[in-house]
Amino acid sequence: MTAIEDGSSTTGSGEKNVDSCGPSAPSAEGRLQDVAEAKANGIGEVRPHVNRLSYSGKTILAPMVRVGTLPMRLLALEFGADIVYSEELIDWKLLRSFRRVNEVLGTIDFVDETDGTIVFRTCAREREQVVLQMGTSDPQRALKAGKLVENDVAGIDINMGCPKEFSVKGGMGVALMADLAKAKNILRTLVNGLRCPVTCKVRVLSDIDATVAVCQSLAETGISAIGVHGRTRDERPQHSNRNHYIKAVAKALSIPVIANGGSKEIECFEDIGKFCTETGCSSVMIARAAEWNVSIFRRNGRLPLDEVIKKYLVLSVDFDNNGSNTKYCVQNMLRELQETPRGKLFLEAQTLEQICAIWDLGDYCRKRQLEFKASGLLGRREVCPQVLRQESSDIQSPLKKMKFDDHCPPDDIVTMKVAYLRSLYPSDNDLPKTRVLAWSRSQKLGMPVYKTVQEGKLFQSVLTLSGKQYTSSMWEKNKRWAEQGAALVCLCSVGQVDLATLKADGSIL
Repeated sequence: MTAIEDGSSTTGSGEKNVDSCGPSAPSAEGRLQDVAEAKANGIGEVRPHVNRLSYSGKTILAPMVRVGTLPMRLLALEFGADIVYSEELIDWKLLRSFRRVNEVLGTIDFVDETDGTIVFRTCAREREQVVLQMGTSDPQRALKAGKLVENDVAGIDINMGCPKEFSVKGGMGVALMADLAKAKNILRTLVNGLRCPVTCKVRVLSDIDATVAVCQSLAETGISAIGVHGRTRDERPQHSNRNHYIKAVAKALSIPVIANGGSKEIECFEDIGKFCTETGCSSVMIARAAEWNVSIFRRNGRLPLDEVIKKYLVLSVDFDNNGSNTKYCVQNMLRELQETPRGKLFLEAQTLEQICAIWDLGDYCRKRQLEFKASGLLGRREVCPQVLRQESSDIQSPLKKMKFDDHCPPDDIVTMKVAYLRSLYPSDNDLPKTRVLAWSRSQKLGMPVYKTVQEGKLFQSVLTLSGKQYTSSMWEKNKRWAEQGAALVCLCSVGQVDLATLKADGSIL
């Protein structure tokens, strides 16, 4: 039986660590208690890590774009994963963010200063087990980004395996394997400059000897482990994983080698051990098999998908996860079940509350959102340029604030906080702007005029109709949605849309 099968692991000193899975994640009630304790203990205070992260004998949630956000990472830990990787985060995006202590959620947030987007959210539960994967092509930029987050994560991994065009054109991902000098410079700079362990994740080359040679060279930089995906940059999931390539790397290196790419053969927890044995690796990293059903990490067998989805949704609610990100993750769990009646209903959902309602969690979602609002949580509906300017200490020259017409000050504008939710309007004839235009024509009021201002990546629009002005106080991430929000305020103000309806469908919280 391998170390990964019996839950034990071996540290670099040869000591055996029993039960590497660690404690299970708490229940929803337990998480509320965790938040309270975090506040009492001074959440956000930088404390030294309990132990330096070991990569030996581990089952690991692989880095996956849009999947490896906080709810999925926490659920993987609850089911038995030892280490969880974040999705790949580009260095310049991290550098464009500021660190916020979120006392309402009990989290540390890295917030994009241009639009309030949560670039990375983490919490105390995962601090000793979360590895942030970074995309970079520059050693000094990588170091600066790494210094920003090193106290809030257990390790940092450099992506040297992503074959996507965006990464390759930017000199990141698998492009670094073609520029070994740069790749080693990045790793060595981070190893020497950061307090947390540094690793990298690569893909195999077409030649087995060249693959071993490159991995040996990367290991010379002092990294703590290396992840190896058993497909080349041009191969895709339908191609066989080159397990013998990974085995050759594991045999040649003295540092832990993490096997990746075996999801086609992994259908239960026991298959993880088989993959580990076949590749001769210290640890196994799982991507697609975990994306489909993250309870793959359970030693006692996978749970029914509905149960997994409900657990995931509760975590998404409790940590105020972005609705579109939650939908993406659930969609990847459902796969062919999207064609069922419930699956089709899910595809029409847009907000987190709408998604939760399909699994009988709508009331729970709304209750928690109202609690968050009462506690002062800054969610999507509360994000505005003024708040971002006040919070961010990194903005050197914030964008100049654009103003509406001086002859009509903001106090004279009919204002409501209304969110435009696209899924509520199935056809163009249903759109708020279309309805405003039709109503204004029927009343012979002239053409509605929209004026939209932008600050950073946020937009706000004012609708002028027959000498009156209307706006939503909620800033949107594109001009079209800002205009639709202003149109909704107009429709509500003139009695064409019922306020109770807007509250019921989630447009007003």
